[in-house]
Amino acid sequence: MQTTSIERVKRAFIAGIWATLVSITIGFGFKIWLAQWVAKEDLALYHTVVDIISLSLILMTGFRSSMVVSYSQTQNDRDITNIFRYSLIAMVLLTWGVVLPYIKHRLHIDVEYFHLVGIILGMGFKVYFTNQIAMYRMYTISNRVTWMEPLSQVVIFLACFYLLQQTAIASLFFSLMLSSTAMAGFMFFNRRKQIATTPLASVNLDPGLRNFMKKSFTASLEAGASILMIYITVLMTIGHFSIDELGDFQVVVRPIIAYLTLLFVFPIYRFVFPELAVCVRKNDLEQIKQIKHWVYKLAVIIGASFFTLMLCFSHEIVNWVFPPQYSKAAPVLMHFSMFFVFMMLNAYQLAFIKAHGLFTQSLIIRLSGILALIGSYYIYSRITDNVVAVILALGSGYMLMFILSSVIERQVVKRADKLV
Repeated sequence: MQTTSIERVKRAFIAGIWATLVSITIGFGFKIWLAQWVAKEDLALYHTVVDIISLSLILMTGFRSSMVVSYSQTQNDRDITNIFRYSLIAMVLLTWGVVLPYIKHRLHIDVEYFHLVGIILGMGFKVYFTNQIAMYRMYTISNRVTWMEPLSQVVIFLACFYLLQQTAIASLFFSLMLSSTAMAGFMFFNRRKQIATTPLASVNLDPGLRNFMKKSFTASLEAGASILMIYITVLMTIGHFSIDELGDFQVVVRPIIAYLTLLFVFPIYRFVFPELAVCVRKNDLEQIKQIKHWVYKLAVIIGASFFTLMLCFSHEIVNWVFPPQYSKAAPVLMHFSMFFVFMMLNAYQLAFIKAHGLFTQSLIIRLSGILALIGSYYIYSRITDNVVAVILALGSGYMLMFILSSVIERQVVKRADKLV
């Protein structure tokens, strides 16, 4: 018996939450353990290098959404995959030729060249197969990789440090490059069991493929804009508040935002979005309505639970998890909890819009959110000199994005109803 899209969404989404919880537990525990004995300078060096390389490759994740939509519409995985291959190769070479010299010679970070090259190649392979798995909607493989990757990194680190007698910093770099490569291999072999590898070949750029390239470029810009939104909040905190308030934001607030996003927002893009794209191709309006109802219900339950928890126990939770000097982060978290529901709802709306091929509109909505973040911050900063102004501005940006995306969604639904 063939399963429906709503059944696949529910099963994959719930499994994804559990997989992400395991991943967060392993990853966070590993970080806490490392912080107990590895030199702070070495950890800062490692995370700085990884952040720089990740930012250079993360734009390739923007290809994922255009690959999902284009494949659901055309089933032309051969040309879609080859375009992505050539684009990823170009990005890896650009990172190799520009980012590596920048890290070594401009930032004067003392890292082995071999480590940098290994990380770029390992992460490049992982991005490639992650996008392929998303395009083919192989949710089980995706969820396995979610918890297997941090576990494999821990195991490889222990082997490098204790068995091979490498330094802690070298073991970290080896563990990252080898775990990324191992996960790429795992995805390759499991995908090949179901779908054969498309051959490397030239691409005939017909109008459909040119449209795919345009969508991919727009989706990459949107991926960059989504990251920029968080970094702007960090820059605002750095520029307008004390180092103590910056510490509250970086140590307490931003990690919690990141973990909640991993648990409840990213699964919408990973599982809901591909199913919406298939339903749009089939013009299955009933399944789309069921998916929307389920996501909205889930978002309200999670958003209300998080807000209630922060409203009643934010001070107790922060004081229990973090040292006393971070207690001022509690009211910031409480204010953020008011807006988290809009992050989930907005994720669904943007997924719905992109499933209909409206990538430019999605980018405009994201840019509007950034402008709202900046503009509203200067309004809030006149009312209060507390760092809460930054979180209120971030929430205002997501609220505006939700309003704009709701308007576009209604327009899309009206057009679809006229065609029925």
